[in-house]
Amino acid sequence: MSAEPTPPRARRPRRTAADRVRAALADLHGHHGKVLTHTEKAWASITFAGTRHCLALLFAGEEAVEAGEAFVAELPDHEFAIPGQLVADAGVTEVEHRLFPEPRLVVRCELLLLEES
Repeated sequence: MSAEPTPPRARRPRRTAADRVRAALADLHGHHGKVLTHTEKAWASITFAGTRHCLALLFAGEEAVEAGEAFVAELPDHEFAIPGQLVADAGVTEVEHRLFPEPRLVVRCELLLLEES
């Protein structure tokens, strides 16, 4: 009986802060939105370092638009739990609402994440 060596496990890609932001936002809007754009820019003050995330999210269809409207209302006061990061600020910067040909909502938001030490 010969023992065959077990193949090495495939490495999972490491989740970045941007991945975690998108996942946290998806949880908040019930996975009804689609990320259209996401930019990340380094941010620093004398005492803190972090990143500013700007996203555009699309909510298409009646149910998704309702989830998007709830997302707009909840985002500024939501308590995020992102490992290694503190969400210092989160807000909606623009909302575009259309009813025809189908209900559609585009939400632009910004989050400032600070690195926890």
